[in-house]
Amino acid sequence: MEIPDAHVRDPRDAVIRIDAVTICGTDLHILAGDVPQVTPGRVLGHEAVGTVVETGPALNGLGVGDRVVASCISACGSCRFCREAVYGQCQRGSGWILGHTIDGVQAEYARIPFADLSTYRLPSQVSSETAVMLADILPTSYEVGVLNGRVRPGDTVVVVGAGPIGLAAIITAKLFSPAHIVAIDRAESRLQAAKILGADVTLTPERVALGTIRALTDGLGAHVVMEAVGTPETFELCTTLVRPGGTVANIGVHGKPATLHLEDLWTRNLTITTGLVDTYSTPKLLAMLAAGQIDVTQLVTHRFALEEIEEAYDVFARPAQTGALKVLLTR
Repeated sequence: MEIPDAHVRDPRDAVIRIDAVTICGTDLHILAGDVPQVTPGRVLGHEAVGTVVETGPALNGLGVGDRVVASCISACGSCRFCREAVYGQCQRGSGWILGHTIDGVQAEYARIPFADLSTYRLPSQVSSETAVMLADILPTSYEVGVLNGRVRPGDTVVVVGAGPIGLAAIITAKLFSPAHIVAIDRAESRLQAAKILGADVTLTPERVALGTIRALTDGLGAHVVMEAVGTPETFELCTTLVRPGGTVANIGVHGKPATLHLEDLWTRNLTITTGLVDTYSTPKLLAMLAAGQIDVTQLVTHRFALEEIEEAYDVFARPAQTGALKVLLTR
């Protein structure tokens, strides 16, 4: 559909012309009705690289013509949570708002609130295709999965769900030198991608058994299990694979309740973490990308023009048939 072009509404706004944008698994959750705050007619999308075409009068250090990655999280920088770098909980109507409570970036132009803190200028050596992974999946997997999960050298790490978020969790978990990374998914194409990106064991849910994980861990179970799907079944699977004293780090977007079997878990000293990404790690991840310490080039499997977005959604929604990981749309 046609909508009016975005324009500056607040002194700290910027408007960007979209150069590259992707579809997120969260967008599929929205279409399935799992995020009821999204109202009909909302422009979706929260992962984009663009060129600044207009700035508000209060913006400093950002100018027309700058190439930026737009963070999935908008941050005012002055509320209590922002001052603690917990930007996802911003109290001034920010946090995750793009494609959620305001129009997102799956369009030709997008308005980025608090753009001085919610965009990052890109060095020339970082391509738009690479940089768009910094908008959401890399910081989300790193912060909500790897750091919340407290991955340490020598750990056995299990990632349930080898979609883009799960694969980004594998990439960033490798930074901490775990002994084993196990990927679990239904789609063989995604398991193959997990092998390429660093998983040394891959399993489908039908093949997974606690014995498989225990065989790698002297009978104890995994140190860290990350949930990267967002269904009750996958969350409950995670709690069966973790060792006593281990951590289940939930990354997935959930639209339905999951059963927490405290009758089995209360004696096991488990830590269960949840979280919305804060994106405080984005500058560090950008520096690692620019230095070649992180390689995300394998994540983009399909490319479309922006006007082909309906076909792109169809391909992204059927990974078992299409082999889709990240789907990139460009102007």
